[in-house]
Amino acid sequence: MELVTCHTHTVYSGHGQGTVEELVAAAVEAGVTTLAITEHYPLSDAMDPTHTVSLSQDEEPRYLCEIEAQRALGLPIDLVCGCEVDWLGAQEDRVFTQESWAPYAWILGSVHYLDGWAFDDPALVDTWQEHGSVNDIWNRYFEVWCEAASSSMPFHAMSHPDLVKKFGFYPTCDMSANYNRAVEAVKSADRMIEVNASGLYCPCKQAYPSQELLSLFCKAGVECSVGSDAHTPENVVRGIEDAYRLMREAGYRFVTVPTADGDRRRIPLE
Repeated sequence: MELVTCHTHTVYSGHGQGTVEELVAAAVEAGVTTLAITEHYPLSDAMDPTHTVSLSQDEEPRYLCEIEAQRALGLPIDLVCGCEVDWLGAQEDRVFTQESWAPYAWILGSVHYLDGWAFDDPALVDTWQEHGSVNDIWNRYFEVWCEAASSSMPFHAMSHPDLVKKFGFYPTCDMSANYNRAVEAVKSADRMIEVNASGLYCPCKQAYPSQELLSLFCKAGVECSVGSDAHTPENVVRGIEDAYRLMREAGYRFVTVPTADGDRRRIPLE
């Protein structure tokens, strides 16, 4: 079946590698039919003073122009201009307008921060014990995730829904209530979720979300996209075929992907 990825990054993220051109070239070589480039939307100088985890506001026009330049080449790929936007909750210090989102046909919503703490940053893994028990952190994560999924932000899909498991720290308490709230939040907001293959290569050794949670999303009729979350061109489709398998096992029969003009299309999971 078609190879697609709806979540990728470049050097513009500050912690990624490869130019837009190099990422597109790698995708074309791999036979990708839909590539969404979803750079981390700019954070403020207060949140990301060195722009190591997000696109610089000053470089956003260049990022957009490079995507348009690649699209103008007429390559055999549907190139989607996207972004990944962090939900910051009470720490939000950016001002958004309709013009903020106008260039983007695909907007991913992400939770990387819990009350200002970047819980998934490898450099901060030793700070977990400073933020309560693993159970407390998981419960807080899903509280914040549901806030993001229910918000008025223009997210098309919620990315890596259980990112909190990244380092392999698992709760000892029952998560079923949190899972059900997550499903209800995204379903009520009429948003999608994604199967994010990058977790297969993290300490948790598991795609995001878990099969248990993915099956609940499927039963609720929540549509699903797919992403490699590649931060280097060579990983552009890493794990995508595994993600397709996991989707099929959870009950999905198609994957939903964005198009460059802002529409959606469904690809059967053969």
